[in-house]
Amino acid sequence: QVQLVESGGGLVQAGGSLRVSCAASGRTSSLYTVGWFRRAPGKEREFVAALLWSGGGTYYSDSVTGRFTISKLNAGNTVYLQMNSLNPEDTAVYYCAATARLIAVAVESQYDFWGQGTQVTVSS
Repeated sequence: QVQLVESGGGLVQAGGSLRVSCAASGRTSSLYTVGWFRRAPGKEREFVAALLWSGGGTYYSDSVTGRFTISKLNAGNTVYLQMNSLNPEDTAVYYCAATARLIAVAVESQYDFWGQGTQVTVSS
């Protein structure tokens, strides 16, 4: 089993930046993919970004490409999502998700482990 805990959410003004973190614990050596999803008020949860746990690839949705960066230190168990040029449409609960399998990274149902989410609010 793998446990995921998000942190770093908060309130930021439009145009600002915020970094959220996802700390993984448990059988992290088995992980293959870690992703970030978000759910805005009244909307379905959507894919934001993902990376391969052992390195080699990062993936982004069109809506965040060029503004958000997903990363992980080689020896660490924390995945970061650096969010720049935030706008009110980025307001959502951000969830970290992980799996030990090779998957289609943007497909929510492919992930096995989920965190509780962290709220990001962007004011205009």
